[in-house]
Amino acid sequence: MTRTIDLNADMGESFGPWPMGNDAALLKIVSSANIACGFHAGDPDTMARTMDLALAAGVAIGAHPGFADLQGFGRRRINLSGTELTHMIQYQLGSAMALAQARGARLAHFKLHGALSNMACEDLEMATTCYRAALAVQPDLRLVVMPETALAQAATDLGAAWSAEVFADRTYADDGTLTDRKLPGAMIHDPVAAAARIVAMLRDGAITTTGGKRLPTRIDTICVHGDGAEALAIARTLAAALDEAGFRIAAPTA
Repeated sequence: MTRTIDLNADMGESFGPWPMGNDAALLKIVSSANIACGFHAGDPDTMARTMDLALAAGVAIGAHPGFADLQGFGRRRINLSGTELTHMIQYQLGSAMALAQARGARLAHFKLHGALSNMACEDLEMATTCYRAALAVQPDLRLVVMPETALAQAATDLGAAWSAEVFADRTYADDGTLTDRKLPGAMIHDPVAAAARIVAMLRDGAITTTGGKRLPTRIDTICVHGDGAEALAIARTLAAALDEAGFRIAAPTA
């Protein structure tokens, strides 16, 4: 029996004349696109162009907001008040919604980026603030969350639809959070190893950590970071491995 799995990628991260990633090629493989909203990466033209490519490819589009940190690509931690977080989320989400609506489309999902996501994974109040801010603007957004973290708890508490995400190109600490990028082994560069690891997680219904633990969880969507040099190779290899394992790649329908 064929099972369905969503394959997503972070994209729309170019800025002006500076290119980042190969969005056009990735959009031939993935089923969902998380589009940067101009704070950690991207700009209005890049957002619009990425949406056009995604919609032409039949790929679901979502907002991918982060901290206002272009130089650090949104990977530096910034402490903000709840009010500042709310407005930052709503400002970025609003821009993505406007560009989507101008194309006769609607955002399907919402995913926090980088340090913003990592901090919210550890802080239920912060996670709740971010998600409540987004749902106040578009209540039917599907939240893409890291399972077994404060993000999942906040999404559940708010009664929102959500997808549990695992990363093809990142490793996990024993507490279920992502391994710090400063540590060795945080990134997976080998496409074959990345694909085999994800297929094993799906088979086991669990996240495998660097310490050898298996953390049971549902898995609804798999992410490939679009900015990585190996992103396209990982996406292609993973898509082939998923097909061989009996999975159909498709975005959530409800």
